[in-house]
Amino acid sequence: MKGTMQQFDNWTDTLPAWLFFEVVQQSAIAISITDSKANILYTNPAFESVTGYQPEDIIGKNESILSDNVTPPLVYETMWGRLLQKESWNGVLVNRRKDGQRYLAELTIAPVLNADGETTHYLGMHRNVTELHRLQQDLENKKSLIESVVDSAPVIIALLDSSGKLILDNLAYKALAGDMRGKEPAAECLRTIRESMGERFDANLYSGKGISGQEISFHLPGKTEPRWFSCSVLPFKEKDSSADNFFSPRKQEYLLLLASEITQIKRQQEEVRSNAMKALMAEQELVQSVRETVAGAIFQLQGPLNLIGAAEGMLERRSNGVDDDPLMHVLQQALASGQEALDTLRASMPEEPEEAMMPVDINQILREVLSVSTDRLLARGVVVDWQPTPVLPKLVGRESQLRGMFKQLIDNALDAMDEKSLIRRELNVTTSQPAPDVLQIVIEDSGLGIPEELKVKVFEPFYSTKGKGGKRAGMGLVMVQQIVNEHSGNITIQTPEKGGCRILLELPLKIR
Repeated sequence: MKGTMQQFDNWTDTLPAWLFFEVVQQSAIAISITDSKANILYTNPAFESVTGYQPEDIIGKNESILSDNVTPPLVYETMWGRLLQKESWNGVLVNRRKDGQRYLAELTIAPVLNADGETTHYLGMHRNVTELHRLQQDLENKKSLIESVVDSAPVIIALLDSSGKLILDNLAYKALAGDMRGKEPAAECLRTIRESMGERFDANLYSGKGISGQEISFHLPGKTEPRWFSCSVLPFKEKDSSADNFFSPRKQEYLLLLASEITQIKRQQEEVRSNAMKALMAEQELVQSVRETVAGAIFQLQGPLNLIGAAEGMLERRSNGVDDDPLMHVLQQALASGQEALDTLRASMPEEPEEAMMPVDINQILREVLSVSTDRLLARGVVVDWQPTPVLPKLVGRESQLRGMFKQLIDNALDAMDEKSLIRRELNVTTSQPAPDVLQIVIEDSGLGIPEELKVKVFEPFYSTKGKGGKRAGMGLVMVQQIVNEHSGNITIQTPEKGGCRILLELPLKIR
């Protein structure tokens, strides 16, 4: 306290004493000075403006004249507890003006100590914050209302800053994040939309046009069906509220992501598509079967014709140019007739339709094949473990060929598990991206497997491990190998530790 008095003496050497009074007198904050019992000794003009009490009305009265019983007693107890410890107190009270009107007072009270450290007076400073509180409360109410609306909205909502950081989300977004097991839905949505739209993605955002109604899907682990969403991305700018940009306003860029789940609609569409797909694949299988049958007939007929041709050649050399051997005439007629039959068979073989290269969703194709094979899977009691990587880049390839290839491999796996002696019937299908430019597909069954010495032979034409009852005449894996080669890929047959057969496919995103 002595130090404070010394400072005051030093100030009065350079500043006149009246200046200190005028500072208090002209302050825009309501100031009052009371004795140690809170009896008012002084008020400044701002005090009258806030409370409505003129000096002659309030001097000598206790400060409690401003109190209102709306303020809980605990607040006053806390306040006096601090003051009796000779500590300042700051808080908000409900006070009452002279005209009876209540107002919120943001109050600071500081004890004034004498040279002995005893409290002799109190300095009170307060301002009317009623309007500020009302505005803050309105803002809080509107914020709560908006948050309630956002959380209860049946769509996924996410707000991202310019760096892609999540600023705001709702309950639907959090639920999807949980289903995606650690992956950020917003980042995956934007990545998938960007891959689908290409250069138009950035162009639409930079122009401010945004993106509306873009359909995407996520293949979640352990689920055979994907979840579909219709997404909209809206860019907007808002003034930066940081102190750095107070005098030089700068706008901050944001992205608003809205995603409405359309899985149920897609399921209905998929049912129609699945029925059409079944019909199309049945037709493709029929055409392929006819091609294999005709090719088999040509292959089987070509062998005897080669022998006839060789015999005819031998007789011709022995005859020394004499063309009167009846046997040679018979062989020539048989050879001509056989060649004509071969030409007829080749002409009757159904042409394989040409298919253009296009971006293909491998997860989608596999899911369609599994869906088409549902009846066979259920009939054989096969447990399917479908584990796709949720988001994969699209592969450039021939969609119908790839679908037929996967159907052939799934059919082979089901045939392998058709043995009555099998107790465990499981089909595992997984997709992954082991390298930036490669997709990996694994189809594993719990059948009897393929012996090591036959893992190469099974790719030879007309060889089958199914005996004479095989539907494909030994051409199924030949077709698979051909399609893999056309897509610059690789196929490997492995034997898992627990038995069965594992087909490992690696396909580049673009054909080399």
